[in-house]
Parts: sequence; C-alpha cells; structure tokens
Amino acid sequence: MSQLPLQAVLFDMDGTLVDTEWLWWEAVEQVAGRPLTEADQPEVLGRPVEHTADWLATATGADSGRLAAELHQEFAARVRTGIVPRPGALELLDALAEAGVPTALVTASPRAVADTVLEALGASRFAVSVTADDTEHTKPAPDPYLAACHALGVDPDACVAVEDTLTGVTSAEAAGCAVLAVPSLAPIEAAPGRTVLPSLAGVTVAGLGAMVTPELRLRVMSWNLWLGGTKVDDHRAKQLKVIAETGADVVGLQETDGTSARELAEALGWHHHQAGPNLGVISRYPITARLGDPDVGFYGATGVRIRLDAGPQVDVWSAHLDCAPYGPYEVHFDGLPVAEVIAKEGGRLEQMREVLRRVADSAAAAATAADSAPVVLVGDFNTPSHLDWPGVEWPVTKAAEEAGLRDSYRQAHPDPVREPGHTWSPVHAEHEDGSGRAEPQDRIDFVLYGGRGLRVLDSRTVVSGGGRMWPSVAGNAWPSDHAAVLTTFGLS
Repeated sequence: MSQLPLQAVLFDMDGTLVDTEWLWWEAVEQVAGRPLTEADQPEVLGRPVEHTADWLATATGADSGRLAAELHQEFAARVRTGIVPRPGALELLDALAEAGVPTALVTASPRAVADTVLEALGASRFAVSVTADDTEHTKPAPDPYLAACHALGVDPDACVAVEDTLTGVTSAEAAGCAVLAVPSLAPIEAAPGRTVLPSLAGVTVAGLGAMVTPELRLRVMSWNLWLGGTKVDDHRAKQLKVIAETGADVVGLQETDGTSARELAEALGWHHHQAGPNLGVISRYPITARLGDPDVGFYGATGVRIRLDAGPQVDVWSAHLDCAPYGPYEVHFDGLPVAEVIAKEGGRLEQMREVLRRVADSAAAAATAADSAPVVLVGDFNTPSHLDWPGVEWPVTKAAEEAGLRDSYRQAHPDPVREPGHTWSPVHAEHEDGSGRAEPQDRIDFVLYGGRGLRVLDSRTVVSGGGRMWPSVAGNAWPSDHAAVLTTFGLS
C-alpha cells in the first residue's frame, strides 16, 4: 500500500493546543473539596464533564447533575482568564494553513467551553469543531474523530490526530488516525502508528505527513437484526443509518428474515452473501469467495472472503447458535446449579465445534493456495462468555478460545465489571413473560478473531437513539433487541 498524503490534522484542545489541563484539574479540586492525587487522573484527565461528575457523585453522594453544572461553571471561569497556548501550537496551526492542510478541533469539552477557547485561538484557524455536545459518544469512543473526518470529507487513515491524554489517543486510534501524542500530565507510551514528542515546538507539516502510516483499518460489526428488524417501523432506513454512522466496513448479520443482506447491500452499494433464511454478510469490499454451506438452516454459520483495496484478504464468518436452553435464565430464574447449567450447553457446543471446523477448513484451504487470510468470526452465540462469569467455564466461548480465536471486546476491555459490554438486551429490562422479573443482562454477541496480521484498536457495543422497552418498540430509533458489537482492527 502506498503512503497516503496528509489530508487533515485533528487537534485535541485541553492540554494539547491550550494549557487548560491544570485549569480543569483546579476546577475539579474546587468542586471535590479536596486536593487530587495521581490516583485520580484516570477519572479526570481527558474525560468529559459528565464522567467526572458521575465519579464525584459516587464518591460523595452528591447529585451528579449539580456537580456537572458546578464543574462547567468553575472550568469556564478559569478558561476565560487563564488560557495559554501550548508551545509551538500557534506556529503549527499557521504552517498547516499556509500548506493548505485543513484542521479540526476535536474535544471532549462542551460547546460553550470550546467556543471560548476558539475565540481566543481564532476560530478561523479551524474548518470544523467537534465537542462533547456533537456526538452521542465522546472520547475514548472513536465517534468524535469519525465525525470530524466526515465533516471534512477526509479519510481517517490519511489524518494525524494530536492528543495529550491516553483517553484521547484511544479515541483517535480507534477512528483509524495516526497519532502524535504530546503528554501534558500523564505519560503516554509510543506504539505502532503513534509518535510521542515532548511538545509541538518544532513540529512541521512534513513531519506530520510522515506519520500517516500505511496500516489498514477494518471495522467489523456483528448485528442480530431481530427478525430482519420488522418489529420496528421504518426498520430498513434505521438499519442503514446505523451502518453509515458506525463506519462499519463489514457486517455479519443474524436473523436476516431472508432478504436483509441483499436489500441492505443494494441500498449501500455494497457486496453481500445471503445463506439460508437467517444468515448473511455485507461488505464494502469485494467478496472473492463464499464459504460454508449456502443452504445452512436457521442456526449455523456462513462466511465470505473479502479483498481489501490494498490487496490483503480476510475471512469473515457470521454465526447464530441455538437460543435454547438459555443459561442465564436457568441460573437466575430456575436457580439451577452452575454445573447442571453447563452440562446442558452440549447442543450449542456441538454447533460451535461444527462452525469452528468449517472456519478452520476454509482457512487451511486458503493456506495451501499460498493465500492465507486472517479470520474474524462474529455472531449471536446465545450464551455468555467464560471471560465474563468468574469461575464459570461457559463451553462455547471456551471452545473458540481453544481453537485460537480471541475475543476482541475483552482484548479492548479486559475488566468485565468495569466494561460488561452487555448486548442482551437494550429493549428488555423485564422478562417478557409479564412476571415483572428483571431480565438478565449479558454479553452474548461477539467479534472473535484469529490468524496473523490483525490487532484490536477498539471494540465497543453499539446502541443508538434510545427508545422504549418491549413491547412498545415500534417507534424506536434502534431497530433491534440486541446491541451490535463493532471492532476496529489494524492490519499489518
């Protein structure tokens, strides 16, 4: 792959362009009523106001909304009187303007604060600004950087993001940008696609251009459409909106209702493979082979081999395993011992073993043709993960792990308590039998990967637009009863 020209430079604000991290630190100390320590940094630096307010509320018992308002007020007051550009920031912005390279401001601060800083720096220096008010998810999610690239009409792979915190670096890398890190308070380690410098002083346009790396990004999503989405009004348009907003490149589908893969692909101008009544894969990249049984039943797996623009191929499989018996119900509702619940997983385990056999056979056949491809297996497994339940060896995910497949979500979020990643269910808070019992929330949808050449840059669950609980779901913006899982891979 040839190196891409530098299309844009995307700047974080606090601590990167202006020396406001200490102002934010002081504001948090004022509201917290105590000095902050190094242990507080992960909850303060690079975080949106709401996150820090929630953290303070948990510690103090105060109302998080009131704390957020106080934080806004304290920080904005300090910004108006104490803003100082970081060394080299204005010089770099001027050099980029002279070279005709567009810039964007991408910040986790609210619009009111960002506009105050833009006024001080000169709003005309930036073609676009994205704040915490402009995307549903802010840093460390990739949404702010993806939104900035979309507004500029540029490819994230051809952009450099300039950041000062690990939270911001995570956001930019997940979006696919090369990163220049200039740490302000907490250190940041160098990594592939990431350059670390002590300041912006001496940074040149040519130097930024050299940071645009040839590493490819591939965004793979797993999505159970819920009977094709037919439970929700105008479901097809809502599905297309989700795919466009996530920036997904390939989507493994379950519950396609027979025609969803074809219809979605045709609307997007993508390629597709539909197998049986339930499974499909859609891809913005050409499909060079269709894998597995094309007449697969409602449960099972289907796959495709796709070729990326620069030449490498990747196998992407979509699987759906039997929904019954459902282990979390047996544990939470029936009170069955764990050993008995695990013993009843045999049917799903055999389905997974058959899926893994097909995946391995296809990969082996490609390898003998000297065209080995990395593998991604996505799907609704209808079972929790052994990585999420301490001491419970759920056999389906364990079998996948033993076959050499890694769980991309747990690679990105190792702590299941801090980041549970629940995908079942955004529309079922109570069990649908009318008993009023709380529906067990769990992670049963996965993006697994194996083979050489893939590394996880980001993985997250996706539910957009909110909505009402079952059965009053027809008007929901989110057209499924599952959350989707979206993983961004780097390909070497």
